[in-house]
Amino acid sequence: MTHHDHHNNHHHHHLHSVNRAFFLGIALNVLFVIIEATIGLWSGSLSLLTDAGHNLGDVAGLVMVVIATRLAQKKPTSTYTYGYGKTTILVALVNSVTLLIMVGAIAWEAIQRINAPHAVEGQTIAWVALAGIIINGATAFLFLKDQAKDLNIRSAYLHMAADALVSLGVLISGIAIYYTHWYWLDALVSLVIVVVIVVGSWHLLRDSLQLSLDGVPKGIDLERIKAYLLSTEGVSGLHDLHVWAMSTNATALTVHLVMPDEIENDLLPKLSHELHTRFHIDHTTIQFEKTDSTACEQRC
Repeated sequence: MTHHDHHNNHHHHHLHSVNRAFFLGIALNVLFVIIEATIGLWSGSLSLLTDAGHNLGDVAGLVMVVIATRLAQKKPTSTYTYGYGKTTILVALVNSVTLLIMVGAIAWEAIQRINAPHAVEGQTIAWVALAGIIINGATAFLFLKDQAKDLNIRSAYLHMAADALVSLGVLISGIAIYYTHWYWLDALVSLVIVVVIVVGSWHLLRDSLQLSLDGVPKGIDLERIKAYLLSTEGVSGLHDLHVWAMSTNATALTVHLVMPDEIENDLLPKLSHELHTRFHIDHTTIQFEKTDSTACEQRC
């Protein structure tokens, strides 16, 4: 059995820039959570407290991602021979489950307040929400460039972008409350925030659960990979083709290729390079087998 790994030459630089984005995002959002929660308690605004709780969950998620990213960089051991890359997937799974649990309590409180609304300061809500739009928008921008490459970065980007939109909703409700004194709008906006969180968390839960169960990562077409391998000169069949995520940004592949004739020396690096370039496979393990067509048909 032979294998080949592809490593990006800019991998360490990429990790450094990603970590910097996460640290800056954490700092900005911790500051905003403190301000938003303090003013929310002072004003009695459920929408501000709900958004602060959501942002606190995002901060915890960002911290866990940084820890998991550091763990993923550690070298494999005799016990964890693939290393700790899957901690990044576990973090995404934990984040999604935690958010879904949190919104249940928020929704219950919001429903109670719709029936018995509390007087709140619309102008105060609007100003805090405006700050939220700026901070969450800026944090989302930090993750914009790399969000297509990593599940956790995409999760952070989507969360912050959604938070900016939620803050926009809170801003509008604050202005409406200021002019109309419809205090029930505060609780209604909280329910809207809950819906936004549930939609985003559900997608994250589905994707992270798929990766944690060694499902084929999103964006990878197994049939196209199979067709490419079978089109390789000298390959008469294949079996035991498996593709799974080693982390949220690294994918592995193993396959048995049936090649009855002589195997060229440069075939393995060529296949590994093409699988990396065309299909973003980072770790390739290929076993070549010399067998007749009958045995291949029985196994393939």
